[in-house]
Amino acid sequence: MAPFEALYGRKCRSPVCWDDRSDAVVLGPEMIQEMVEQVQIIRQKMRASQDRQKSYADTRRSDISFEVGEKLRRYLSDPSHVLSPEVIEVDEQLSYLETPKEILDRKVRKTRNGETALVKVLWTNHNVEEATWETEASMRESYPHLFA
Repeated sequence: MAPFEALYGRKCRSPVCWDDRSDAVVLGPEMIQEMVEQVQIIRQKMRASQDRQKSYADTRRSDISFEVGEKLRRYLSDPSHVLSPEVIEVDEQLSYLETPKEILDRKVRKTRNGETALVKVLWTNHNVEEATWETEASMRESYPHLFA
């Protein structure tokens, strides 16, 4: 029995399950009492499963212990910790020229149609984590000095 049918005592009238309105059943007190009992059983089972989920979450949460007092220390300011921002020259359109610094890695990607040589490029004004994979052919054409 579907949850909707258990709660409301009739099938859901969705496009998946169109019932003819002439199939309506006249409900007597016995059928209503039976439906109420079925709904109570379903609700009890749903509460039991929710309680099990809560108790499982509580046991998982209690396993984690924090020792905050020993691990954290007060921060002492130090002038050497101050970072100076990089200066980036920006033109009238608020854009700047991005040029590659160096090639970090090479690999060949195999596809159904063939193989493509790729290089990992480190760009100016970016960290190593922001390096991108570019095709070797386009990089050789645009920046031949990197491959000398």
